[in-house]
Amino acid sequence: MPKSLDLARVLLVDDELASRLTLQTILEAGGYNVDVAASAAEAMHKLDEGEYELVLSDLEMESPEAGQRVLSYARVQEYRPATAMVTAYREPCAQRFPARDEQKVSINSENVSSLLGKVADLIGLRAQRRANRLMMRAAQAQ
Repeated sequence: MPKSLDLARVLLVDDELASRLTLQTILEAGGYNVDVAASAAEAMHKLDEGEYELVLSDLEMESPEAGQRVLSYARVQEYRPATAMVTAYREPCAQRFPARDEQKVSINSENVSSLLGKVADLIGLRAQRRANRLMMRAAQAQ
């Protein structure tokens, strides 16, 4: 019997149903296992209950800082998911929301191939960082 594929898990956080369904469909078509949350509280609960390779969050949800709160909470999880802002706006998130650290990446949902490419890059970078940490720990244990 063939072994099932382990798809990368993505948590998509957006309070707008149409945006959430559209992005979920695009990500699932791109081969990702997608969980969704409609609020910061729901997202934080899911972050505590499961492990994700990537957390994509809209920034302005139930409050202007809700999305930032989700991304900050995700970054302190032991399993260290990659994080990114996602927006349907034409102007980059960085122009609307000044970056507070250099690790923020904004993804615009208008360009599907670009969105899927950035998602793949973020998940690949996370995997590379995890592998590097494991190799450093193994070297230190010797």
